[in-house]
Amino acid sequence: MTYSAPVNAMHYLLRHAVDMDVILESAQHSEVSHDLISDILSGAASFSEEVLAPLNWGGDQNPATLDNASVTASPGFKDAYQAFVEAGWQTLSMPESIGGIGLPQVVSVAANEMIYASNMAFGLCPMLTSSAVKAIDAHASASLKATYLEKMVTGHWSGAMCLTEPQAGSDLGPVRTKAEPLGDGTYAISGQKIYITWGDHDCAENIIHLVLARLPDAPEGSKGISLFLCPKYFVEEDGTLGARNAFKPIGLEHKLGIHGSPTCVMEFDGAKGWMIGEPNRGLSCMFTMMNEARLFVGVQGVAIGDRAYQAALNYARERVQGRVSGEAEKNAPIIGHPDVRRMLIDMKAHLMGARAICMATAAAGDIALISEDPDAVKAHHVREALLTPIAKSYGSDAGVSVASTGVQVHGGMGFVEETGAAQHYRDSRIAPIYEGTNGIQAIDLVGRKLKRDGGAAMQALIADIRAISKNVQASSGALGEKADVFEKAIANGAGLMTAAMDILLSMDDKGALSVATDYLNLCADILGGALLIKAACNGLLSNDPLAPNMTALASYHAISIMPRASARFEAIQAGSAPIFDFPVDRLADL
Repeated sequence: MTYSAPVNAMHYLLRHAVDMDVILESAQHSEVSHDLISDILSGAASFSEEVLAPLNWGGDQNPATLDNASVTASPGFKDAYQAFVEAGWQTLSMPESIGGIGLPQVVSVAANEMIYASNMAFGLCPMLTSSAVKAIDAHASASLKATYLEKMVTGHWSGAMCLTEPQAGSDLGPVRTKAEPLGDGTYAISGQKIYITWGDHDCAENIIHLVLARLPDAPEGSKGISLFLCPKYFVEEDGTLGARNAFKPIGLEHKLGIHGSPTCVMEFDGAKGWMIGEPNRGLSCMFTMMNEARLFVGVQGVAIGDRAYQAALNYARERVQGRVSGEAEKNAPIIGHPDVRRMLIDMKAHLMGARAICMATAAAGDIALISEDPDAVKAHHVREALLTPIAKSYGSDAGVSVASTGVQVHGGMGFVEETGAAQHYRDSRIAPIYEGTNGIQAIDLVGRKLKRDGGAAMQALIADIRAISKNVQASSGALGEKADVFEKAIANGAGLMTAAMDILLSMDDKGALSVATDYLNLCADILGGALLIKAACNGLLSNDPLAPNMTALASYHAISIMPRASARFEAIQAGSAPIFDFPVDRLADL
């Protein structure tokens, strides 16, 4: 159950798959170099492997406990969290203006993947804190920022997101939690929230909750929701912690996986809160938090998939079973069997493509922040928004798929708990659900990102994919016969994305929503492979010693994964008919 961070793979993609040089050449990041990035990744690897990974199994077997309205984290988590804070990992990509180190977000994607892979349950706490910081920094008053941001940026205080209620899940319109004005600029928050990740614990000194609630005169539906900041402990004028606020955990969910992450039922009983942003505009403020969280949930999927892949690879090297085709030895490690090798390379290629998409999403946001040209700022923000639902959905689905294959590689030993393969599968399953289900990500991609601008942002992405052919041509001498494989994959993929986009834009809502998931995955299969091809070609042109390995991996992806988009295209062409032709009253039986 050990973990070995894939630092080489991560840094290779940073060098060759995304526009890292554009980021590093900016004034904001002029002091950041690839050598510094290498040191950071090595440090994150050591912390993840040595501090967090050893607690992963224990957290699964010994979940957090609730007693007297307080949650105690899994054994070892509190000390690990203090070490995490002291090492400064929470501050990595936080803006320097609020006390962070200010590194590019794309570097944080790589570092956090290691944290999630080593201990996904632990990693949820700093992820939510980071997202809460972004929401407070973007929308809160100067007074609230001065009171809360410094301690949250360092991780001394953690953050939590309080959205869901028993009757309000993906649709937050039915939120009932109430916010009564107290006459002094604060509000009394009353109601119950469920599924609150790290809603209470003993690792941080204070927990800052961002809570969706309704004002007395609020309109119905999602347009009548406001956002409030509710600290677990009040903060005195001198910065010390005072009395406890009037909310508490009243239950812990018993979950399929991520047992070490306390998922709380929180009861607010006239808790004092401060409004963030404008009245009845809470949902738009919360989306600042959720959009970052969605990217990092995609990273979580890649992370837990990589942990499962490593376990399967190690097992395949050790497990002796049967005779390998063409070998005389009667008993050989199963890694020699062609079908096992097929599973392993498919896992690796799938994960690498999803990892590249997550990095490309973060890089787009980084470039938007450093650009001085208003048109470039807008274009890269649009690219980041376009890629976010793809990164979240494809990355988290990859985690489940790869973890499932990991169980398969283990055979019967994967179905019992002692190998750890089952835990990876259980832990992976939440990622396609929380922070907006993957079906909602597909709806977002089609309904908001594609149709809102008539496909302009998607056309720009397709143009960038087509442009990778120039990389292929420039490195064709080193690629040999693989140049034709890459050229064909790029041309076919870009063509499918264009044709699928045209079909979606011509469909009515029912048709488009019926095939939205197929469309998202079509784009992701192609984009992931295209980024790997770009990375392989750029690596060859740079004489990177790892480039031949990436070239072989990109070739597998181009031959075996990118063509899956063709089947998805068939489903898109068919529209809603195959889904709705079957009578709804006969779904239970023929």
